[in-house]
Amino acid sequence: MDFYVPLHMSLYYTSLNSGSNGNCFYVGNEEEAVLIDAGLSCRETEKRMKQLGLSLKKVKGIFITHEHIDHVKGVEVISQKHDIPVYINRSTRQHCRLPVPEKKSVFIQNDETIEIGELKISAFSKWHDAIDPVSYVVAYKDVHVGVFTDIGSVCENLIQRFAQCQVVFLEANYDDHLLENGPYPFMLKERIRGNKGHLSNEQAFELFSSHRSETLSHLLLAHLSQENNHPDVVLEKFKTISHDVRIGIASRHEATPVFQYGIDPKKTAPESPMQLNLFGDAESM
Repeated sequence: MDFYVPLHMSLYYTSLNSGSNGNCFYVGNEEEAVLIDAGLSCRETEKRMKQLGLSLKKVKGIFITHEHIDHVKGVEVISQKHDIPVYINRSTRQHCRLPVPEKKSVFIQNDETIEIGELKISAFSKWHDAIDPVSYVVAYKDVHVGVFTDIGSVCENLIQRFAQCQVVFLEANYDDHLLENGPYPFMLKERIRGNKGHLSNEQAFELFSSHRSETLSHLLLAHLSQENNHPDVVLEKFKTISHDVRIGIASRHEATPVFQYGIDPKKTAPESPMQLNLFGDAESM
């Protein structure tokens, strides 16, 4: 799985955070990038991107999946401060408890593909307890990165998109045993495991084992519950059939490294100042 991709064809991706405390994913090439959700404050988003050597100057759009606070907390300030348009469907914008600047809003349709430079961002409907939730696939040339979290059940839309991807952030929110025997009240447990709640380790595992592409190279398990899951539990399960797919965790506590498609994910983002310039001027935040 360790193979060479020319620099001009590279796609970079990272999770700045993934969990009920905030969600934000970065996907981009050398020229432009997008954020999927903006669930961290503007200050924290800037801080984590700077630590990774990434520049918000390259971010040409923020794509919102749904209206919950852990996905939109920073959108107003980030979009206004850095002059970044927000791609969102009308129903989601209308139901956000936090304002999405009207002048920055670009309304999208479900199943629409937006082109930003050479990036193509496709939205599709999913099951979740929100007004009109979507997930996204970001494509650059022949590389597809899927961000699939906050999903209550594995529908045909999800199966089709998952099977296209070479890189996936996939929700594995809870372990059935830990949820059943945990401290949550019964109604909340039912909401989480209902068909508009979240994907369990078992549901995510079944999707991965049955529908992954032969070209899938990197799977990052995301949106893990702090109370009802543990990285060791879910990694042990997935690594039984991982084969050539690199398996990792998108943490709820910190950003992942910046990964480059086609390069072994164990090799993290460049560390020297000269190499950091590949991602933009980190001091120009």
